[in-house]
Amino acid sequence: MKFIPIHLANTQPATPNGIIIPNPGMPLLDRRGRAVRDLRISVTDRCNFRCVYCMPRSVFGADYPFLPRKELLSFEEITRVARVFAARGVQKVRITGGEPLLRKHVENLVEMLTAIEGLELTLTTNGVLLPRMARTLRDAGLHRVTVSLDAIDDVTFRAMNDADYPVAAVLQGIEAAEQAGLAPIKVNMVVKRGVNDHGIVDMARHFRGSGHILRFIEFMDVGSSNGWEMGAVVPSREIIARINEAFPLEAVEPNYTGEVAERWRYVDGQGEIGVISSVTQAFCSTCTRIRLSTEGKLYTCLFAQQGHDLRELLRAGTSDEELDRAIASVWTAREDHYSEIRTANTAGLRKIEMSYIGG
Repeated sequence: MKFIPIHLANTQPATPNGIIIPNPGMPLLDRRGRAVRDLRISVTDRCNFRCVYCMPRSVFGADYPFLPRKELLSFEEITRVARVFAARGVQKVRITGGEPLLRKHVENLVEMLTAIEGLELTLTTNGVLLPRMARTLRDAGLHRVTVSLDAIDDVTFRAMNDADYPVAAVLQGIEAAEQAGLAPIKVNMVVKRGVNDHGIVDMARHFRGSGHILRFIEFMDVGSSNGWEMGAVVPSREIIARINEAFPLEAVEPNYTGEVAERWRYVDGQGEIGVISSVTQAFCSTCTRIRLSTEGKLYTCLFAQQGHDLRELLRAGTSDEELDRAIASVWTAREDHYSEIRTANTAGLRKIEMSYIGG
C-alpha cells in the first residue's frame, strides 16, 4: 500500500487582490521580497522643537490642532500590535514621535515592550529631556538611544530648532544617556545646504574619539510642509569628501543586510561615522521598515500618502488572529520604492508629516 504524506499548508487563503498570506508565525515578505524586520512607533505628534525640516513653526504654530489624547493609541494597544509584529519576524522596535519623551510615563511603554521576547528596543529623541529621564528609561529596559543634533554651534542650532534650545542642553542629554548605559549612542545630523552644512567638519571633530556614532542624513522631502527642494540637499558623497579632507576615512562593511547608514571609520582609529543617502542613493530594495503612527495607522513607507487604520480594529474587539491577518495583508501587498522613482513631481505630492510617523 502506498502512503501519500499530507503536508499542512503554510499559507492562508488569498486576499481579494490575490495575495497569499503566510500562516501566523511565518515570516512576511512584500511584493519585492523584503521581509518586515523593523517597527517604528510614534507615541506623540507633539514636540518641544520646531525644526525647519520637520515641524516648521509657520505650519505647527500655537494654534495647530494636535491630536487629542483619546485619539492616541494606548500603551496596551501599542504593545499588542508590537507583539503581533514580533511573531511575524520583527526584531527591532524604535519609539519615536514627535518628541517621544513628551508622552507621559513613556517608561511604562518601554517596560511593556521589553517583555516581548527577542526585541531590540531603541528610542529617538532630541535629547533635552534625557538628563532627568535617561536612568528611568534604562531601568525600564530601553537598550539605547539615538539623539538628533543638527549643529554644534549655538547660533545655527538655535535657528534650526526654532525653540531657542542651546546645544549644551542636547550635549547634557547625551552625557546622561551615556552614564545610564544607553549606548552605543548615535547622533543624527540632518544636513541642509546653506543652513548648517558649514558645520559638517566641526560636528565630526567634536564627536571624534567620543565613542558615539555620528550620522549625517540628507535633507528629505518628508511630509508637505518643510519646503524641500533638491538644491538644499547635500549629497552624502560630498559630506564624506569634506570630512575625509580633514580626517581621512575608510569604508566599513554594513552590520547587517538592509542597514540604511553607509558606514565609514577614521583611519586613525578615532571611531566611525555614517551617512544616510535616501535622496541620492536609494536603498528601497532592502528596506525592512514599517511605521505605526500616533493615532494607530500603519505606513509602509516614510514617504507614504496614506496609511492603514489599526485603531479601529483594536477598539472593535478584533482578535489577535484577525489583527495579524490585517497586518499581514498590509505588508504582503507592499511594493513601495519611492526613493527610486523620486522626481520633482513626486516630491511635490502631499505626504504624511514625519511628526506623525517618526523619522
